[in-house]
Amino acid sequence: MPAEETRVMSYIENLCVEIGPRLIGSPANQAAADFIRDTFRATGLEVEEQPYPCTAWEHTATLLEVDDEPVPAIANAFSLPCEVTAPLVALGTEAELEQAELTGRIALFYGALANHQLSAKSWFLKSEYDDRIINFLETKKPAALLAPPASSMDYEQFTEDWELEIPAATVPREALNALLRKPGARAHLRIQARRSPATARNILARTPARGIKLVICAHFDTFYGTPGAGDNGASAGALLALAERLKDADLPFQLEFVAFNGEEALPMGDDEYMRRGGDDLGRILLAINMDGMGTLSGTNSIAIYSASEDLRAHVDGLVKGYTGMVWVEPWPESNHSSFAMRGVPALAFGGVNTRHLAHTPQDTFETIGAGKVIEVVNIISDIVKSLAGKSLNWTRPPQSD
Repeated sequence: MPAEETRVMSYIENLCVEIGPRLIGSPANQAAADFIRDTFRATGLEVEEQPYPCTAWEHTATLLEVDDEPVPAIANAFSLPCEVTAPLVALGTEAELEQAELTGRIALFYGALANHQLSAKSWFLKSEYDDRIINFLETKKPAALLAPPASSMDYEQFTEDWELEIPAATVPREALNALLRKPGARAHLRIQARRSPATARNILARTPARGIKLVICAHFDTFYGTPGAGDNGASAGALLALAERLKDADLPFQLEFVAFNGEEALPMGDDEYMRRGGDDLGRILLAINMDGMGTLSGTNSIAIYSASEDLRAHVDGLVKGYTGMVWVEPWPESNHSSFAMRGVPALAFGGVNTRHLAHTPQDTFETIGAGKVIEVVNIISDIVKSLAGKSLNWTRPPQSD
């Protein structure tokens, strides 16, 4: 394996195997931030840490019994603790939820109500449907909430929200039918967990200032319990490799490498970055984000946002040289959106047929292909170097009157 591939895979292995799951606020998350900081520093780049407050979550045990029979269950990330014995109320539709009496009962979602993960209360992409479901839950105040993994298989758990004041746990699909055959059965749910104040950090590295700048970024935090290799250790490793490769490039603009934290919880790291540097958005030539790329069984993808036709055509010409890369429609769920929604041209590198791994224990180091990661490193390097001499107006679409 070539030396650069060996290094980038060692970065990914350190994050995903040596450190492991990197839930925001956890000791492992802090260890990952330290590792990225120290690796950036070893390149000789100027490094900045951006700390901000967050919520940490520790989980000890989950116990679920129905009619005194044990049922497998695991607390959802950021769930409140509880010790509850109450009747089960099975609910499959929004209309059933609207009519249900849930105070002092345990809600069991299935069917349409469990079709997709419930958005966090403060997520900027939350839908009106999510708002209604959250409102029903907070108004009706069930003692706890149970649900299978979302039917779409995008994610393992139905909720992951430290602002939701309802204990919540996931039951496996194979246990769901047995519970649905016991309407009104009494369930005992114990969740031993704790929320606590903590600190998270973005880690930034920069080449010397040169007026305008180009941002390359990836997030390094994970959902609870997943090694987070495709989501997003491979991209974090690629970010470190790009910093090493491009640190001495002769470019007429500054390079800023941003390891975002907290993407899996809420875009809190993005918010902190914008709070500190929002005045600089007008001098960003392009933002390039990586999230979900590099898996052996997937195809690397690229999407473009808030860009001029000249930039689109230019990047497309470069992508044609990479036959393993495909264009996809814009997707909002990652750090690039924080730039694009503020008018900064952005590229997002991700993966096709990889989302079933996201947030699961199966998203392991062994699913990552060194060649797939280096493919993205190579094309980003080509794009960055090809933009020498391009202006801010050239990358942005024309302003309408």
